[in-house]
Amino acid sequence: MAIPYPHFIDTEKAAMDAGLLLPSSSRSPSVIFTQDDLKKIAAYKAVEYVESGMVLGLGTGSTAKHAVNRIGELLRQGKLKDIVGIPTSKITHEQALSLGIPLSDLDSHPVVDLAIDGADEVDPFFNLVKGRGGSLLREKMVESACKKFIVIVDESKLVNYVGGSGLAMPVEVIRFCWKFTAERLRKLFEEAGCVAKLRTVGEKEEPYVTDNGNFIVDLYFKRSIGDLKVASDAILHLAGVVEHGMFLDMATTVIVAGELGLTVKNK
Repeated sequence: MAIPYPHFIDTEKAAMDAGLLLPSSSRSPSVIFTQDDLKKIAAYKAVEYVESGMVLGLGTGSTAKHAVNRIGELLRQGKLKDIVGIPTSKITHEQALSLGIPLSDLDSHPVVDLAIDGADEVDPFFNLVKGRGGSLLREKMVESACKKFIVIVDESKLVNYVGGSGLAMPVEVIRFCWKFTAERLRKLFEEAGCVAKLRTVGEKEEPYVTDNGNFIVDLYFKRSIGDLKVASDAILHLAGVVEHGMFLDMATTVIVAGELGLTVKNK
């Protein structure tokens, strides 16, 4: 996706910080940004909320990586100091180390000041689907411990209801008898036209293994699954389920980059 970007002051600052926009005097009338550019602009806007001395939850995925890069850049420039990061995956851990971001964990810092992460879906009530990148368990542990949780997305991630994109709602399950667990999950949401598929990788379609050594069963819905808290409880009640990718009542701010610029929504 590539779109012409409008001239909104708040949007322009984030875009210039991200190196995607020249000052207005040096710029062509219409600037075309890709979907990844939009993610980067949203991420840079989110990092404006970061203050020196904070304990930060560092998200995982194609959008969150831009925020982590920006935090590392501001630390190198001396504009941020005394930051402690808590990564939500092994890949983010490696990225943060390469950028010189000091790291810790929830055992040492059980309260997190701010977390910044992307999402696969955002409904009108700030309910999220996360985990299509495979890091849902650690993301949920860190982001449920934070005082503020900023979600950064491009407008393609906005849905009318959870599952509305028709893409996966992941459930992390233990390996033991995963087929049995997958079938029980499917039956829970049979009325929503649920299809349950084991996530696989590579040409040989080997099972995807999470950082925690578990499998992921992806659920696909044709219709709304109804009351999300009831659905959440039903999933977690099944023996063999570790966690699911619905993040309910957790996000405090959603930053959306789209055709009309940046939209910042606060709960």
